[in-house]
Amino acid sequence: MKIVVLGGTGLIGSKVVHTLQDQGHDVLAASAGTVDVLTGKGLTEALRGAQVVIDLTNSPSFEDTAVMNFFQASARNLFPAETAAGVKHHVALSIVGADRMVNIGYMRAKVAQENAIKASGIPYTIVRSAQFFEFVGPLVDSSTSGKTVRISNVLMQPIAAEDIAAAVAKVALQPPKNGYINVAGPDRLTQDELAREFLKSKNDPRQVITDPTLGYYGGQIPENALVPDHADLLGSIHFTDWLARSQPAAQAH
Repeated sequence: MKIVVLGGTGLIGSKVVHTLQDQGHDVLAASAGTVDVLTGKGLTEALRGAQVVIDLTNSPSFEDTAVMNFFQASARNLFPAETAAGVKHHVALSIVGADRMVNIGYMRAKVAQENAIKASGIPYTIVRSAQFFEFVGPLVDSSTSGKTVRISNVLMQPIAAEDIAAAVAKVALQPPKNGYINVAGPDRLTQDELAREFLKSKNDPRQVITDPTLGYYGGQIPENALVPDHADLLGSIHFTDWLARSQPAAQAH
């Protein structure tokens, strides 16, 4: 079976590609350099003979207008090309609670992407993932001023990239759900708890100050917006174990 992974060289995509290749599938790892979903360049050639398309592409800019334009332009090019190629299953990665956080521009764009998928006429499965462990560090850095990390206590259920990649690969080999699958990590933790654990693991002296008014990336969100009502698939890797594994060998204890 030929499977095309758009965004196949990124954090999640590279892991999905390796997982599916190890299972003996014919996998094309498409990157922005070979397939441009914004212009359609390379799409027809890449999709020829494909039964499954996994869309893991993301906007290079998270500015509200830019990210909305990215997903809308991508849909205009991608779905006619998939229809012409006879693709039988479109798998896309989205975000748990995106439709609960439409006051945040990126979430509005992800909801627009989901709606375009549902309107495409192509059998689909939308994998809504909780936030990745790998985003905790950048979140802490973006919340830092001097030696202080000011961050909210929003509840999350984050997941390791390798766990979400395994889930995406599994879903791609199943019949289309024509709906959503929620995927999250094994533990629920607040943002400030995650920040403290992250800094502790790095022996980082920055101090965490909990500020409930900050919400998520500066936007106010409903309580429990970032955790699934139910998780269809749960990752197995705990955040503390992932942190321990992520340390250089010289720092391991």
